[in-house]
Amino acid sequence: MEETSREAVATAVQRVAGMLQRSDQLDKVEQYRRREARKKASVEARLKAAIQSQLDGVRTGLTQLHTALLDVKDIQSSLANVNKDWRQSINTIENLKDVKDAVVQHSQLAAAVENLKNIFSVPEIVLETQQLTEQGELLQAHRKLMELECSRDDLMYEQYRMDSKNTSDMNLISIYFEDVQRLSDELAKQLWMVLQRSMVTVRRDPTMLVSVVRIIEREEKLDRRMVDRKKQTGFIPPGRPKHWKDKMFQVLEGTVSTRIEGTQAVTREADKMWLVRLLEITRKYVLDDLIVVKNLMVQCFPPHYNTFNSLYHNTVSTRVKELALEDLEANEIVSLLTWVLNTYKSVEMMGHPDLCSEFDINQLEPLLPQEVVDDLLSKYVKTFTSNITGWLRKALETDKKDWYKETEPEADQDGYYQTTLPAIVFQMFEQNLQVAAQIDGDFKEQVLKLCLKQMNSFLMRYREEVVAYKEEHLRDRQLPQCYIQYMIAIVNNCQTFKESINSLKRKYSQSLDPFDSDTAIERTLSEVVKEGCQFLLDEVFLDLETGNRKNVHVLCPPDIRVFGDQSGDFQEEQSGISQLEDLSDGSDGATEPVRVLTLQVESLFNASCREPSSATVLHHHPAQGLIGHVLHTAHSAGQREDHIQALLAVRGDASREMRQMIIGTLSENKVSYSGTTQPIFKDITVPTITTTMTSMTSMATAKLLK
Repeated sequence: MEETSREAVATAVQRVAGMLQRSDQLDKVEQYRRREARKKASVEARLKAAIQSQLDGVRTGLTQLHTALLDVKDIQSSLANVNKDWRQSINTIENLKDVKDAVVQHSQLAAAVENLKNIFSVPEIVLETQQLTEQGELLQAHRKLMELECSRDDLMYEQYRMDSKNTSDMNLISIYFEDVQRLSDELAKQLWMVLQRSMVTVRRDPTMLVSVVRIIEREEKLDRRMVDRKKQTGFIPPGRPKHWKDKMFQVLEGTVSTRIEGTQAVTREADKMWLVRLLEITRKYVLDDLIVVKNLMVQCFPPHYNTFNSLYHNTVSTRVKELALEDLEANEIVSLLTWVLNTYKSVEMMGHPDLCSEFDINQLEPLLPQEVVDDLLSKYVKTFTSNITGWLRKALETDKKDWYKETEPEADQDGYYQTTLPAIVFQMFEQNLQVAAQIDGDFKEQVLKLCLKQMNSFLMRYREEVVAYKEEHLRDRQLPQCYIQYMIAIVNNCQTFKESINSLKRKYSQSLDPFDSDTAIERTLSEVVKEGCQFLLDEVFLDLETGNRKNVHVLCPPDIRVFGDQSGDFQEEQSGISQLEDLSDGSDGATEPVRVLTLQVESLFNASCREPSSATVLHHHPAQGLIGHVLHTAHSAGQREDHIQALLAVRGDASREMRQMIIGTLSENKVSYSGTTQPIFKDITVPTITTTMTSMTSMATAKLLK
C-alpha cells in the first residue's frame, strides 16, 4: 500500500512539474486544481459504482446457492420416500399379472375389431386385385394391394408389440395373408414388362408408363417408412423393403443392354465388315432411342431421375470394352477406335443437335479407359508393322520379276522410264496414314514415323536387290534384255521415292522438325542413285573394252546399233546435265551438230574395223579418208579440239598415234571465221567425267529420259 502511495505521489509531482514549466502558468494554478479535483471525483464515483455492482452480484450468487441447497435436500427426501414406497409395492405389482394379460388381450381384440372388415374381405380383395392386374389396371390393382398389405402389417405389428416372441400367432397371420405376397410379385412382373417395352409403350400409351412410375414411387415411400419404424421398434413387415426403384433401374439397364447387344447380326466368319455394321447399327439405335427419350420419355419420369443418358452411355461403354477384349484384326481396331474417339461424340451421335440441350458431351466419361486405348493402338502398330513389312517385301518381289521382262518398262507422262513400285508403296502408306488420321493426330504422326522407318529398311533391301540384279547381269550380259532400261527406271524410282516422302510429310505431319529417319533415307537413296548410274557407265565401258580387246568385228555394223542405242540412253539419261539439250533449246539447227557427231563416231568405228582379214567389213564400211574426213568436218562445222578429243574418247578404238596425229593436224589448220559466220558448235561444252558423275548422282538432277 505504501509503495502504491509513493508511486501515486511521484506521478502527481511529475504531472505538476509538467504543468508549471513557465512563470505565466502560476496564474492558472487554481484552475488546474479545480480541474484535477473534478477528475478525482469522477474516478472515485466510477470506482464506487463498480465495487457496488460486484457486491450485488456476489450477494445474488450466494442467495441462489442457498436456494439450490434447499432444493437438493427436498429432492433427496422425495427420492427416499419413493424408494420406500417402491419396496413396499413389489408384491402388489406381481399380483396384477392377470390385469396385464387382460390388457394385452384387450389390445389384440381391439386391433382385430378395427381390421375385422378387412380380415373378412381378404379373399374378395385378393380376387379383385388379381383381376385388375390381369386387365392392366395397374393403379387400381396397386391400391387394393396396399389395403391388404396395410391390414396384414398392422395386425403383425400389434402382435409384435404384445409378444414379439410369439411366432405361432405371427405364422398364423402370415398364412392367412399369403396371397398378398403372390399378388405383389405378379404386379411387379407387370411393371417390369411395361418397363422392358418402355420405348414402344411411350409411343403408344404413355399413361401406362406414368402409372408404373407412380406405383414405384409409392412403394419407395413405404419402404422408407417401414425402415424408419424398424429403427424405432425393431419390427418390419415381410417383403420389406421391396426396392422396386432399384429394380426399375436394373430392368431399364437390362433393356438398354439387350437393345445394344442385339445389334450384332453377323459374325466375322459371315462378313468381314461385321464390326463396321455393328457399330453403325449401334449408333443408329442409340441416337433414335435418345431422341425418343428427350421428346417423350422425360415427360413420364421425374426430372431428378435423369438416368437414360447415363444408362445408354454406360451400356455402350460396357459393350465396346467387350469388343476391345476380342481378338480384333488391324482394320477392326481402327474401326473401333475411330468410332469410340470420334464418331461417338460427333454430330452423328451424342453431339446431335437434338441432344445438345440434354447433356454436355464434354462431361461424358471416355467410353474406353486410356490404358485400353493404348493397348489397342500398340496392338495395331505391331500388326501394321508386320503387315507393312510383308507388303513391301511382296511389292519388291513383284517389281523384281518385271526387271527380267523382255519388254521395256513403262514411262510416265514426261517420257521417263519408271516402274509401278513407288506408286504401290506409297499407296499403301497413304491408305494407312488416312486410317491413322481418323483415329488421332498424335497417332497419325506415330504411324508416319513408322512408315518412314520401314521405308528406310525397304530402301536398304532395294539397294541389295539392285546390286544382285547387276551382278546377275554380269554373269550373262545378254540377259536381261532390257537391263539398261530397267536400271534407268530404278534410278528414276529413287527420285519418285524422295518426292513421295516429302509429299507425305507435308500432308500428314504438323511438325517442322526433321524425322529421325530422314538422314538415313536420303543417304540410302543417294547411294542407290550413285550406284545405278555407275552400273550404267560400267555397261558402256564393258562394251568398249570387249569390242577393242577381243572381237573387233563386234563393233562393226550389227553392234554399232547396240552402242548407239546405249549411248542414246545415256545421252537421255544425262538430260539435266547435257549441254546438247541446252543448245537445242536455243538454236534451230542444233540437231545437225548432233547428227554430224554421230556420223563421226560411226566413221571412227568403221575405220578401226578395217583389217586385211575382214574383206566383208571393208566392203561395207570404207574408211580410207578417216583423218581427212574428220579434218574436213572440223573445218566446215567449226568444231573445237576438245570436241574431237571427246569423240575419239567415246569411240575408244582409235590408237594413240592416230589421236595425236588428228589433234596435231587440227592445230595446224585452225580456221578463222568472219563476223557473219556463226559456228554451230560454239556453245557446246564437253563435260568432264567428274562433273558428269557428280551430276548423275545428285538427287536434284532431272530424271532419266526414255
